[in-house]
Amino acid sequence: GARPLFFLDYLGTSKLDPGIFRDVVHGLSKACRENACALIGGETAEMPGLYPDGEYDLVGTIVGQVPRADLITSKRVRVGDCLIGLKARGFHTNGYSLVRKVLFDRAGLCMDDLFPGTRRSVARVLLDVHKSYLHPVMALNKRVKIRGMAHITGGGLVDNVPRALPKHLGAEIDPKSWKPPPAFRFIAEAGKVDFEEMFRVLNMGIGMVVIVGSDCAREALRILKASGERPAAIGTVVKNGPGVRFA
Repeated sequence: GARPLFFLDYLGTSKLDPGIFRDVVHGLSKACRENACALIGGETAEMPGLYPDGEYDLVGTIVGQVPRADLITSKRVRVGDCLIGLKARGFHTNGYSLVRKVLFDRAGLCMDDLFPGTRRSVARVLLDVHKSYLHPVMALNKRVKIRGMAHITGGGLVDNVPRALPKHLGAEIDPKSWKPPPAFRFIAEAGKVDFEEMFRVLNMGIGMVVIVGSDCAREALRILKASGERPAAIGTVVKNGPGVRFA
């Protein structure tokens, strides 16, 4: 529930490449501007004894603010609450070890090849920008009481949704309630990755889950659609927790 205030970055490398530095700072500035967050500085470190040539380490920290009374925790979550999934733009920031193994080792693809099932190159699909959910979530929070939220990063829906729930409750998710993008289906088929592993390693097309009361679900979906999202009601909160089960 916090609104971002400012952002600090750290860029570490063996030898600073001005072109890469310019591109990175440009990207950070663009993201901060789009989310009304100030880029107030950071640190750039050249450490040839630590980083291999041509590689760099990028770290960021956002500081935000929310009144304590408006803090979104799991305390208000109840049985029967609706889980609404907000679509991801791509793989976002997780699962790249698995994705690279399938694409390059098993499928024998190169960066300039078309990513199967899409009209874009492998490079463009892998470089899809991680989506920010700030504006639609803030628009929703003004009208509907959000009871919980889970950002679907490492661990997928399986590990992240339980963090938004009280320990005695679980979630039942219907994987048929949305259609994962073709890139995910190709990874599963070409890599022979089973259902559970796909949902634990990758976001499977859902980048954020918002939990609202069942009586507010229809209104929440309407608000999110008006904010430019393509939300889907993907599941409910159930008694027999903890954890996630798939319907």
